[in-house]
Amino acid sequence: MATILTGTSITTGTSAPASPNVSDMWFDTTSGVDAMKVYNGTAWATMSNKFSASGGTITQSGGYTIHTFTSSGTFTPNTIGTVDYLVIAGGGSGGGGETFAGGGGGAGGLLTATGFSVAATGLTVTVGAGGAAAGASTTGIDGGDSVFSTITSVGGGGGGRQSANAGRVGGSGGGGTYNGGAGGAATAGQGNAGGSNVSTYGVGGGGGGAGGAGANNSTADSGAGGAGLANSFSGSSVTYAGGGGGGTEGSRTLGAGGSGGGGTGGNAGTTATAGTANTGSGGGGAGAGSGTSGAGGSGIVIIRYLTQG
Repeated sequence: MATILTGTSITTGTSAPASPNVSDMWFDTTSGVDAMKVYNGTAWATMSNKFSASGGTITQSGGYTIHTFTSSGTFTPNTIGTVDYLVIAGGGSGGGGETFAGGGGGAGGLLTATGFSVAATGLTVTVGAGGAAAGASTTGIDGGDSVFSTITSVGGGGGGRQSANAGRVGGSGGGGTYNGGAGGAATAGQGNAGGSNVSTYGVGGGGGGAGGAGANNSTADSGAGGAGLANSFSGSSVTYAGGGGGGTEGSRTLGAGGSGGGGTGGNAGTTATAGTANTGSGGGGAGAGSGTSGAGGSGIVIIRYLTQG
């Protein structure tokens, strides 16, 4: 027989009760929320006006409903609520080759948070494209920004080339090249700087990644792309936003792509590779001798919330 409680005191306020037990109740008076919630042993679930939404590819995992956007669209909640998000911009392409090699492309900016408040309205989702492969004597192309509601991740910076040897600024910065070219700076809180050319050799630094800076060149060898970051909002752990490796000359060591999908740099006999699609990773820098760089990988937006039956 069910037990009915009468005269029970319910916590009211903008802060959740500390150390709750299963079935504890709380009326959340946070501006824009104003909802009765019950503790389910994991989180405070809304009791009325059960939250759901449309948009993207919808899956369920680990008690969450997950909306994955690999192309632009609209996320539309049925009521006010809170969500977790992962917003990754497109990666930059590596720098094109001239007499000397290009720098690696920087990864797209990566932003993630939990408990983000949303209203019952269509919210814009933009998935940034990766920067197009750069042809001979062309600076790497920046990736496109990704957007969810008011959140914007900045596209990765393109890699430098011989005649414009600094990497470009981005979510993560592109790698510099030839004769002291500096790595591009990153956007604060979104990624890391690209690696620099620290010698007179015509080889590229690695593009920055979400989890680490691009490597400088080592004597005559090019720099590796910066590491990406792992995130499990998709339902399993996936590493995203690795930097592209720098290009090199002759048979010297290629710059490896950063973990998470960064493209490998090229040399005279090997074509630079692209960043992996929907990871926001940077493309590899072109090898010396007027080569083409690797394109940046497109971005991704993932939004999740606790599934409510």
